[in-house]
Amino acid sequence: MTLPRTVAGASADDLILGLDTFGDVTFAPDGSRNSDAQVLRDVLAQATLADQLGVDAITLGEHHRDDFAISSPEIALAAIAGKTERILLGTGVTVLSSDDPVRVYERFATLDAVSSGRAEVILGRGSFTESFPLFGYRLEDYDTLFSEKLELFARLRNEGPVTWSGRHRTPLVEQEVYPKTEQPNGVNAWIGVGGSPQSVLRSVQIGIPMMLAIIGGAPERFLPFANLYRQTQAELGREQMPLGVHSPGHIAENDAEARDQLWPHFETNRNRIGAERGWPATTRTEFEREADSGSLYVGSPETVAQRIAATVRTLGADRFDLKYSNGTMPHAQQLRSIELYGTVVIPRVRELLRTAD
Repeated sequence: MTLPRTVAGASADDLILGLDTFGDVTFAPDGSRNSDAQVLRDVLAQATLADQLGVDAITLGEHHRDDFAISSPEIALAAIAGKTERILLGTGVTVLSSDDPVRVYERFATLDAVSSGRAEVILGRGSFTESFPLFGYRLEDYDTLFSEKLELFARLRNEGPVTWSGRHRTPLVEQEVYPKTEQPNGVNAWIGVGGSPQSVLRSVQIGIPMMLAIIGGAPERFLPFANLYRQTQAELGREQMPLGVHSPGHIAENDAEARDQLWPHFETNRNRIGAERGWPATTRTEFEREADSGSLYVGSPETVAQRIAATVRTLGADRFDLKYSNGTMPHAQQLRSIELYGTVVIPRVRELLRTAD
């Protein structure tokens, strides 16, 4: 089966437009490093503002390192639940490989209850590996840990007795897990995918939708993965599963201001991670290329809206999440970016997609 180059996704009104943060550790106006506690309080304020402005979703990434403050996203999400009314509350991602699927399921079933059905979890292997030695897992088991634990998590979503065995945890025999949710298919879940065909196939085979992380390169480069995703669903006779996309960005009054605000924080963050992974130092030229046509959605509200709408149309996406936190970028600039996203970008994206329809 061959799918068209541009495939249909959600309608303009049904498209989910969300925000992501890792709780990147920021600096105060005097140049001092903010405490992790302050960063977490800022995340709560950011999520509350997003809810007030009608943003559809907020997802918090799990990390265990000194440049990100969020290590227990579901606890932060529970605090956000008490301050908000409608916004979806998720993780981006929960590192399932170094956690216990039963405990993950229980935590998100609990979050779903206290938020009146707004919880969702994005499951991933983790692009950072600090959690593996921290919780006693071997990096040699990186792939098998995720595959095995994902299988168990998928079974838990049935919310009935579970019998299961594997290599990396004790077996379950007719075991019930509580609390039960009020959802027809258990805890709402996605699988974070970085762009390998094997990960795409696994998402469809296990029946949990794909959240495609596009953090480098032009979005159209990922069209073969979107096509494979839908083709595999058709071949397996599955009902159509939604496709989500996640990318970083920043919004300001105009393109030049947005790029100038983002660049120093992008450079610092990218070079710190790059030094750990053996990458060459980034350049302003590379940054500008990503901002022009790659994975950085940075600019005025109109520029960002046009680029999001184009990505949604090209990939047939049902959801787009913008990672608005960018390294040490100040809290005030993040708040302004959220404000412009909720009040200008989201309505404009929907308008552009209605016009295209």
